[in-house]
Amino acid sequence: MAQSATEPGGTGPGAELAALVASYDPTADKALIEQAYDFAAAAHADQRRENGDPYITHPLAVAHILAGYRLDSASILTALLHDTVEDTSVSLALLERRFGADVAKLVDGVTKLGRIELQSEHTKQAENFRKLVLAMSEDIRVLLVKLADRLHNMRTLHFVERAEKRRRVARETADIYAPLAERIGMDAIKTELEVRAFREIEPDAYQTIVARLSFLRGQGADLIEEIRADLLRVLAEDGVEGADVSGREKSPVSIWLKMKEKKVEFEQLSDIMAFRVIVPDKTACYAALGSVHSHYRVVPGRFKDYLSTPKQNGYQSLHTGVTVPARRNAKIEVQIRTREMHEVAEFGVAAHWIYKQGGHSGSERKRFPWVRDLLEILDNTGNEAASFLENTKLALHQDQVFCFTPKGELIALPRGATPVDFAYQVHSAVGDACVGAKINGQIKPLRQPLENGDQVEIITARGGTPNPAWERFVVTGKARARIRRVVLAKQRADQQENGRGAIARAFRQEGIEATGERVERAAKVLKQGSPEELYLTVGAGNISARDVVYAAEPELRGPPRVADALSLTRARGKPGQTVALPPRRAGEAATGITGLVAGMPVAYAGCCHPVPGDRIIGIVATGKGVTIHRADCHTLAQFAATPERFLDVDWEMADGAVHVARLNIVATDEGPALSAITIAVGKHGARLSRLKIKHRASDFIEVEVDVEVTDTRHLSNVMAALRACPGVEEVERSKG
Repeated sequence: MAQSATEPGGTGPGAELAALVASYDPTADKALIEQAYDFAAAAHADQRRENGDPYITHPLAVAHILAGYRLDSASILTALLHDTVEDTSVSLALLERRFGADVAKLVDGVTKLGRIELQSEHTKQAENFRKLVLAMSEDIRVLLVKLADRLHNMRTLHFVERAEKRRRVARETADIYAPLAERIGMDAIKTELEVRAFREIEPDAYQTIVARLSFLRGQGADLIEEIRADLLRVLAEDGVEGADVSGREKSPVSIWLKMKEKKVEFEQLSDIMAFRVIVPDKTACYAALGSVHSHYRVVPGRFKDYLSTPKQNGYQSLHTGVTVPARRNAKIEVQIRTREMHEVAEFGVAAHWIYKQGGHSGSERKRFPWVRDLLEILDNTGNEAASFLENTKLALHQDQVFCFTPKGELIALPRGATPVDFAYQVHSAVGDACVGAKINGQIKPLRQPLENGDQVEIITARGGTPNPAWERFVVTGKARARIRRVVLAKQRADQQENGRGAIARAFRQEGIEATGERVERAAKVLKQGSPEELYLTVGAGNISARDVVYAAEPELRGPPRVADALSLTRARGKPGQTVALPPRRAGEAATGITGLVAGMPVAYAGCCHPVPGDRIIGIVATGKGVTIHRADCHTLAQFAATPERFLDVDWEMADGAVHVARLNIVATDEGPALSAITIAVGKHGARLSRLKIKHRASDFIEVEVDVEVTDTRHLSNVMAALRACPGVEEVERSKG
């Protein structure tokens, strides 16, 4: 049985695995592999898989998957031990003493982070992937073990009872792990992960395609064999010796993607078969291509030469599409490569161990440029876990175009990439300073998509900075993350400077100076980590400068404004459900705006909800008037390319005017927190006009509320009261 310990005589699962590894690596320490199996079996002795099997069956299966790729002993040991630290009381220090520092480091790389407090499943996923990227940048074997782990989990996913969890795991597999397998050239793992994820995410589409393939197989059971024999015949006639031809149906997921891309039904697809031609050497590849093209009608636009320009994962092959008239006019894809190219295509980075039994080189950032790109994305997104995950998916899910610098250096980019993407691929500093581009010697717009073979020259300016509008058309995660980082850093610096100035002015209006002692005292009272953080919060409009003065010198504050009690004392709802409250009372007029043309219609942006006291900007829309946004609203980036639409406006204060501010709140205890929120808003003379639960987890909720206030000072009082509510962890204004 799989869960039994290794017998003294050298039998049992551990001994069988050790013998398998030794069959391709005579230097393997068989005794250590057997010890690792016994150690893992003991550590997981009380655990069971979802299907009831002993847990040790999982790490053993992962180890066998890696042994199938002939990986080194350290990878096999890591596979056996990869869940011991995460799921048992075993420590990394113990693993290092028993199995060495190399194995302990690999296990640490594969191990997920501990429980992340107050964060959604999406954020946890991003944080764990962040750790994986850092670990695999040091040693790619971390990724190999992780892929084998995910593959076995996908093979047993049907045993998981909760449909929501199955779909989440499948979605993560399709979004991250299958593309990662493709990036390191492990085509078989990539295909199986894709198909198993597709079956869970789109079960109806999967079953339909499988049924149609089965029907066609019955209609023409010998068609693949007929075409294979025909290809062998024409190759032999043209003197291409030593060719081996195999054929297969394309996978259900690749057929589904083709149907979506071409917007056609299954019956309208003609190329659902692919054939592989293996020849002795590179010269024979081109000879075989000529033979295929001379005997069959070529499908235009299907030829790709990955021999002269390999993919980033090292993949080399010639691809073409042809029609076989003698075989029912079947359209087929033909891939032509050498035996060694085929091994690299199937085994990917694992071929390093197959052909060079010298072990791990430890230079992943040089060997895999895409790993370096992921690290740059990680650096540029900082603590924004969601942005890191989004930009990583962009970096992984793309076909390529190949362009050149003026010096002839090849730059591989995703299809649809622009000169700005090109500039950031050359270097982050080049991207930041980019002001224009020449494509094949001609000045072209920065948003123009690049084509294969384009020569691109980037025009730079000293001191240049990224345009926020670039983020709308770049396609690489690397460029998007860098642009966002620089733009947010500048925005943060501007807000900090604005906040510093506003605080200084507010103190001067009271006849006193904004000394360091006063600002530090205010920061402490207002629960800001430092004066710099306080400047930033004031500059962003989340706290008014006047409230900083009152926090530092409470005796300057006048009597509080008291309002009628809020009618709503408790609001409950499901995620995504909005709780609507009674409309605004009569007589609560909107506040006026200065800087407008007489009679010009004005509206307040629903994305950022400006209130009097905010720094504001007007955006002119022909025939629609002006929309007022907060100066820090994220939506303004959409208009960066049309500065003529920006209007310099300000508030014209009016007594009794009411505006809506939108707040995002994170709380840990739903019932008491929601009640406290509604009471706190009412006590401070404001009115809650809308409440929406955006997300509910087991230990926290995210709530979006609209609060009617008179100005930023009033809003700051409300926000300070909300932050003081029991169970409330975060209170921030929405920025669009």
